[in-house]
Amino acid sequence: MVPLKKTSLVLLFAFFSVAAFSQIQTPRQLFPSLFEAVQLSDIFPDNKTFVDANPLIEPSLIIKYYNSQKDKPGFDLKKFILANFNVPLANGNVFKSDVSAGIRKHIDTLWQVLYRKHDTVSKYSSLIPLPNDFIVPGGRFRETYYWDSYFTMLGLQESHKIVIIKNIINNFAYMIDKFGFIPNGNRTYYLTRSQPPFFSMMLDLLAKDEGEKTLVTYQPELLKEYEFWMKGAETLKPGQAYRNSVRMDEGEILNRYWDESDKPREESYKKDIDAAKETTQKPGDFFRNIRAAAESGWDFSTRWMDTTGKLSTIKTTEIIPVDLNCLLYHLETTIAQSYLLQGNAGKQQAYLAKATSRKNAIQKYCWSEKESWFMDYNFKLKHTTAFRTLAGVYPLEFSLADARQAIKVAAGLKADFFKPGGLVTTGNRSGQQWDSPNAWAPLQYMAIDGLNKYNQTGLAQSIAQSWIGTNMRVFESTGKLMEKYNVIDTDIKAGGGEYPLQDGFGWTNGVLLNLVNKYHTDNQ
Repeated sequence: MVPLKKTSLVLLFAFFSVAAFSQIQTPRQLFPSLFEAVQLSDIFPDNKTFVDANPLIEPSLIIKYYNSQKDKPGFDLKKFILANFNVPLANGNVFKSDVSAGIRKHIDTLWQVLYRKHDTVSKYSSLIPLPNDFIVPGGRFRETYYWDSYFTMLGLQESHKIVIIKNIINNFAYMIDKFGFIPNGNRTYYLTRSQPPFFSMMLDLLAKDEGEKTLVTYQPELLKEYEFWMKGAETLKPGQAYRNSVRMDEGEILNRYWDESDKPREESYKKDIDAAKETTQKPGDFFRNIRAAAESGWDFSTRWMDTTGKLSTIKTTEIIPVDLNCLLYHLETTIAQSYLLQGNAGKQQAYLAKATSRKNAIQKYCWSEKESWFMDYNFKLKHTTAFRTLAGVYPLEFSLADARQAIKVAAGLKADFFKPGGLVTTGNRSGQQWDSPNAWAPLQYMAIDGLNKYNQTGLAQSIAQSWIGTNMRVFESTGKLMEKYNVIDTDIKAGGGEYPLQDGFGWTNGVLLNLVNKYHTDNQ
């Protein structure tokens, strides 16, 4: 595989113009009435199956045939779909692991299993073509995902697969140039939202191998991503919000999660329709809050809900998430560094000033002395939200906490979050997958790395060893690395969420390999 240079992307993909973007149609737009019939019928257990299916003929012809046949006696909707679409298999590529070969060999093989060629996109597929090959998370996730990719890259770097890291970064740069942002994933139905902005963190990883010039090379994309998250911010008055930007009462700009659509998610259509029946919110507001939680990656968690912890109370768009704002602080400092490398002191200072303002605002609105924790903040209710979550470790990862706060967070982690198998996501057993008893690789990494930055090395190592042990026990008993783990009842599989437990799994592999190498725990 030959990596594509960034400068060649425009030439190779010039036919993808901005005008073409406006004409991109999602499965619901391509297959009116048929889409609703399929997604509400339960002919496939997972709503993502149909939106990932590839039409075998022109969509207009499929609709014509459907309309002419649907009311005839004996019409079988599932047979019709299977005759006109190439439907993805429930289990995807079946891969049999060799546990006896050890975890390093397993992960090295998984990089090949999860590898996807960029040039295999069908004409009417919901998959967005990319200029380079990429890694998918695994299971039902058959496309590249934004924030997953950073944690996958941690392992790719340990495996010295720098070419793949660069290809993935170039894919994201391509999507920023094409769409103005990095979508949740490279599917047409994800083009209304992004995900936690880890692009600048990815460039930090690449810079370890290719030097700081990396930041200058991708400066145009850094600026475009920043513009996406900050769009409309300058015109806001105190207390107002627009898209992802919020101006606080005293003038500071902070950010929230948002989605441009207020319709049910196409990939979870029936679940959203059903969930909307339980809420007192207007349907459009409810769907927007659901979608905004999907942009956060934490879909779903009681962190977005009121004290009842019920999904019907979700108010994601009213919340200033501490993790998102820490990531945007890093984006601002990265842009500042790129200008320093160019010798542009004026622009450097301008972005450092934005970063300093954000840091002060995170301290002001998100630190709770009562909870001894960095909390999310509800800007409508003007107070921090009800629940402590692992998002509170992000200020340690980005060195935004002072020494006293870091000690308090470390104590809170040890007392309330550290369970036999690792760090639990929240203290709430709600049935949602981003709550207790579940734990996720990216949050383990952010906590461990953040603790190390404040010399909390003993706790960091204990968490790492517990997490590695959890991964290894499940691997040795099942031959798989999972999307998430139950770290309280370690003999029970993780549950919750809108779909069955997935295996593969990109970010689990990446974080595990990084920690195994750092702590030398596998003796292999």
